[in-house]
This record gives sequence, structure tokens and C-alpha cells, in this order.
Amino acid sequence: MNPHVPLRASRLLTSVSVAAILALSTGGCATTGSGDTTGSIGAPSSPRTDGEWRQSAETWGERYRANKSDPEAAIKFAQALRATGQRAQAVAVLEQATMANTSNQKLLGAYGRALADVGNYGQALEVLGRAHTPDNPDWRILNVQGAVLDQLGRHTEARRYYASALKIVPNEPSVLSNLGLSYALNKELPRAETILRRAVAQPGAEPKVKQNLALVVGLQGRFAEAEGIVKADLPPDEAAANVAYLRQLLAQQQSGEWKKFNRAAQPAENASPSRKVGDSGY
Repeated sequence: MNPHVPLRASRLLTSVSVAAILALSTGGCATTGSGDTTGSIGAPSSPRTDGEWRQSAETWGERYRANKSDPEAAIKFAQALRATGQRAQAVAVLEQATMANTSNQKLLGAYGRALADVGNYGQALEVLGRAHTPDNPDWRILNVQGAVLDQLGRHTEARRYYASALKIVPNEPSVLSNLGLSYALNKELPRAETILRRAVAQPGAEPKVKQNLALVVGLQGRFAEAEGIVKADLPPDEAAANVAYLRQLLAQQQSGEWKKFNRAAQPAENASPSRKVGDSGY
């Protein structure tokens, strides 16, 4: 991520960049809403400051070190580590905990999400596949699995997972957002725009879903409309930061770096989602 780009503008591509997943979002398996667009597993459960996340890492880290097989401590500690950019350490914490809790689906969901965070997509799919069962599917995990498959370029397969999630939670905006971006990654921009507009229209859609729509509109050359979307309902400083970041993404797309950027982007999970442009990432 460009260090000169404000954190509040760094989440524009979060849904498909794992993150994200992949969007991935609040604690445990009951996740979405306040985190990444992917509505995923084991991400921060509420907007917090950097200092609060560091304090959480210290508190839960102490509990985790006292008992490394404690699932709750491992999940909470890993959330705080991810929120402060320590993704590899979060993977290590969750890996250790899953060795002692091989069938804990909540823990497996968090572990799979963390693996996706660091780009270990193959192992992430394997772990996420054990985090729920066909007779009792978790739509949030289905959403994350789809986002991981999108990262691997397996867009048609990813959409089957989104479709399964939408059968459980029709019109869930986080799933619709990932579905729309899946089509965008496949250069089916008009279809992506239609789905993202549907996502934006849903009650409870987060601001970043609207910003994903702005990105897709901009990719079709309607720059003024895209900037209008990205600036809507924001104070001037945040609106300007988001417009600048949108222009950066569009410039990269025009120079042939779109796919490379999308794979490399990582959402800043310690940024408050309430006013940020679209994880997750993933």
C-alpha cells in the first residue's frame, strides 16, 4: 500500500483482495457488518483506534501465552494482531490453537481467513472447507471461500459459493458486493455495476460497498459519476482522500496494473469502516 495514501482511503478494493474478505470481518464465525465487505471470519468486530487494538493485543496475548490451546484467546489475539498489521503472527497463533482444537469450526474459520490474508489461498480453502458442513453451511464462510477463489482467478467457481450464500441470506450486501467485484475481475463491468447497485440499495450496506460501485463505474470511463459516488456523504477531507485514491486505482488499471494491484492490495483492518472506502478485504 502506498504509505502516502490515508488509511481511510485504503480500503477501496477490500472485497476481493482478501481481506477480505478478502473481505474477510467481525469476530469468530458471526461476522460481517462492521468489517470487510466479504463478511468473513475472525476480523475486527468493531471500529477501534490503533491504541485500542494494541491494548487488545497485549491483553489477549497474555491470556493466549498462558494457554495456547484456548480458542477464544487465540481468535481475539489474532484479530488484534491482524488489525495492527501482524498478519503472519496471527496465522502462527491460530495454527497453534487449531492443533489442539482440530474440530473447532469457529477457530478454523478464523484460521482460514488469516491464511487468506497472507496469500496462502490453497491452504485457506482447505481449512475453510472444514469450518462448516454441507448440512449446516455458514454463509459468511461461503462468502470468504468465494473471495479466495476469486483471488485464484477461479471466478465461475467463486460465484457458485456466492450463490449458495445468497440462498441463505438473500440480498446480503457483503455477498452481493463480492459477487459484483467477481464480475469486475472478469471484465464484465456492466453486470458488475448492476449487482453492486443492488448491493448499495440494501439496508445495512456499508459505505465501502458504495465505493466498490464507484470503482466499477470509473473503470467504465464515467469518472465524474464515480467521483460523485465516492464523495457522497463524506466530510471534505475524507472525500478528497477517497477521490485521490480512486484516481490512483483507475490510473493503475489504465496502465495495465489492475490485476497486479488487486492481488497485492491488503485492507488496513485497524481503520474504522464507518467512513472508509470499500476489505478485504476479502
